[in-house]
Amino acid sequence: MGLADKVLAVNDDLPIRTDQPVHSGKVRSVYWLNDADSARLAQQRGYNVAPGAPLAVMVISDRISAFECIWRAEGGMRGVPGKGAALNAISNHWFKLFREAGLADSHILEIPHPLVWVVQKARPVMIEAIARQYITGSMWRSYEKGEREFCGIQIPDGLQRDQKLPELLITPSTKGILTGIPGVPEVDDVNITRADIENNYEAFNFKSVADIDLYERLLKEGFDVISDALAGLDQVFVDTKFEFGYVTDAAGNDKLIYMDEVGTPDSSRIWDGPALRDGKVVENSKEGFRQLLLAHFPDPDILLNKSRMDERLALARDNELPVEMLMAVSDTYVGIAEKITGAALPLSDNPKAEIIDVLGGDFGLID
Repeated sequence: MGLADKVLAVNDDLPIRTDQPVHSGKVRSVYWLNDADSARLAQQRGYNVAPGAPLAVMVISDRISAFECIWRAEGGMRGVPGKGAALNAISNHWFKLFREAGLADSHILEIPHPLVWVVQKARPVMIEAIARQYITGSMWRSYEKGEREFCGIQIPDGLQRDQKLPELLITPSTKGILTGIPGVPEVDDVNITRADIENNYEAFNFKSVADIDLYERLLKEGFDVISDALAGLDQVFVDTKFEFGYVTDAAGNDKLIYMDEVGTPDSSRIWDGPALRDGKVVENSKEGFRQLLLAHFPDPDILLNKSRMDERLALARDNELPVEMLMAVSDTYVGIAEKITGAALPLSDNPKAEIIDVLGGDFGLID
């Protein structure tokens, strides 16, 4: 079996019983279970969910997206070996630490396979919560052009690229297109201020103004949990994206929880500590792949300029990358996952067959 066969590139064609279309994102596919299977699993597996709670099976792929495109390599390699398992293992590790620190639960109910989560449906807060500890990336590019206000927060003059910020900066943006909010453009992923959130908390799906304080606390304390753990591994937590939502437990309590993924190389920047002390930035995150892409193509503006999206999509569609580029990403993801979890990453020879076997046996979800 070749390396390409071990990659789970297509994850929306599994025979998991569902009566709804499979929702397939850039990396994960979601199979919503029917009411009977949701109720049966909740009872059989002892999940702490409200009666009638919709459940789903979430399957992560090894696909790699960057600059809003999916990339592949020569020889039929349509993803990065070990990437999906690495992302899940890292998220699972941080969610466990959050629970142990008394912060909040996640949407994950069970992990039947390294590439699979059983989750409950959450009512998402419509905010991409970005936390930044260093000035880099898009924020540095804006700062360099003279911007000093980010999401309503003033930043001092005189900062250098990749410098640590005076304090952890929360720079939220909209999740999806929100309408009817004064001063907030009706486009996806637009920066917002805390005042925008407070004045329109219901439009962002918060249940109360007090929950804005809770979301900020879960964001900052969650960031600190990850940052402290990474510092113990001589890695630097630079910035990350958190997402939140509400679920109702078996006792009828509404809870604000962490959802999606946390602290992974896909959603965060992680820098190597020893290299940073030598004045170099070595990425242990997807940013390294972005830099490889920018160096690989003769006209990197196509990847950076949103007005050239048609050309960018064609670039990703028509070009197979060298296998070494995706293997470099594999080394980064598997390496940081094993460092964070302190365990060897379980890699599958035939992920699809394994998933079908597991979900068909104990879970009874394969037709």
